[in-house]
Amino acid sequence: MENRRNFVKAGGMLGTALLATPVWGGVAGTEGGSTPGKENSYPLKTKTRRLGSGNHSMEVSPLGLGCMGMSYHRSFIPDRKTMIAFLRKAPELGVNLFDTAEAYGPLVNEELVGEALAPIRKEVMIATKFGFKEGKPALGLDSRPERIKQVVDHSLKSLRTDYIDLLYQHRVDPKVPMEDVAGTVKDLIKAGKVKHFGLSEAGVENIRKAHAVQPVTALQSEYSLMTRQPENDVIKACEELGIGFVPYSPLSGGLLTGYINERTKYISSNDNRASLPRYQPEALIANWPLIDILKEFGDHRGLTVAQVALAWLLAQKPFIVPVPGTTKPAHLQENMGAAEYVFTGDELSKLTADLNKVKIVGERYTGQSAEQTRK
Repeated sequence: MENRRNFVKAGGMLGTALLATPVWGGVAGTEGGSTPGKENSYPLKTKTRRLGSGNHSMEVSPLGLGCMGMSYHRSFIPDRKTMIAFLRKAPELGVNLFDTAEAYGPLVNEELVGEALAPIRKEVMIATKFGFKEGKPALGLDSRPERIKQVVDHSLKSLRTDYIDLLYQHRVDPKVPMEDVAGTVKDLIKAGKVKHFGLSEAGVENIRKAHAVQPVTALQSEYSLMTRQPENDVIKACEELGIGFVPYSPLSGGLLTGYINERTKYISSNDNRASLPRYQPEALIANWPLIDILKEFGDHRGLTVAQVALAWLLAQKPFIVPVPGTTKPAHLQENMGAAEYVFTGDELSKLTADLNKVKIVGERYTGQSAEQTRK
């Protein structure tokens, strides 16, 4: 835990000055910088990655920024003006992909992101999502075509924009044929309201169904060193079909930072982690050997626990673009620093072998949330 605390302490002393410092290069992927006249004109300072293929691809920063915790589901809610300033400065650290959703709040997070990014809208890419009744996960799923169109119109208003760069179906709705969902998004793309189509927590069968109607640019699913199930099937399908893969919770909601332990407290009224098996004290203790391995590797290379965890994800495939969430400039710079590290083949093999020995304790979701994933 000490290495991340030291990083945060240093970041706190530097304050917002961190946001104005140059960003590193050196990440494996496509050369950075956007082509003039293309959809993203911001001169990225890092090398970039590509989600999707052909006319349905997006050139993005090697890591995006998950915005949910700026207003929803992460215990405390930061000062709004501070978050707006933070979002507007994030591109200076090389971030051009911002991830939000109707369900985050609901609506509140989209409104925050929209206000913050309005002055730099043409310089960034915004991803948002549809798929829940009234935008509330607790009420269940709703991906009827008329609902999708309604959500998109409201999202455009909340985001203060006339187009959405990447529109995900947040969860697969078994009551609505995937072909109908993909066809509706295809119509929205033709109308100019949406540029690219994505799925979240979809299984291989639904990925193929959707892709046959409207090429899918990205699949977003939970993927981290604590949640490696996507390696079994969906990442392989994405590689076959030319679809980008966007891991959400790539640090497992903070578990892969060394900053959360069995004494950590959560505000249950605005944080689902308190109820999840993986965050219970006994699971945290059982899973701690994973943190020890990451810390040992990082200590010898000047990396934090979080940076090793993110660098490992980036090393798996060139089309993987994690979207870790944070509300702190120091953590954002730390996360982006993970893209600088390039493993040797022996390093990656040895680290992976060591990590494979740790049996993860605790499910990531229970109840309704578990039922809505990987359909």
